[in-house]
Amino acid sequence: MVRIYKDFVFDSAHFLPQVEEGHPCRRMHGHTYRMRIWLSGEPDPIKGWLVDFGDVKRIVNPLVSQMDHHVLNDIPGLYNPTAENISVWVWQKLKPLLPSLSLVEIHETPTSGVCYEGK
Repeated sequence: MVRIYKDFVFDSAHFLPQVEEGHPCRRMHGHTYRMRIWLSGEPDPIKGWLVDFGDVKRIVNPLVSQMDHHVLNDIPGLYNPTAENISVWVWQKLKPLLPSLSLVEIHETPTSGVCYEGK
């Protein structure tokens, strides 16, 4: 089995409406997010790859476009856009299109992020 990944970057604003008053994340702020999509499985014995990276990009880019330079709270399903909730939302959108999806990584800063392995 192999694991491959493809990275995507997008800039978005958000606020966290569920945290207590006075918490800095309750105010609107922005991040340059880095999203890494992991796929796992057996490579095709003829082509030698698991999935064409170009196909991954073609499938994921429309989702990235929904988030890039938008307020994440305005996107259906992302009312409370924590990194954890974003990763679950991305998984739910991509898994039907990328059956070999095995992990979604979301980094909201260079030093903070989350990994979601799905259900």
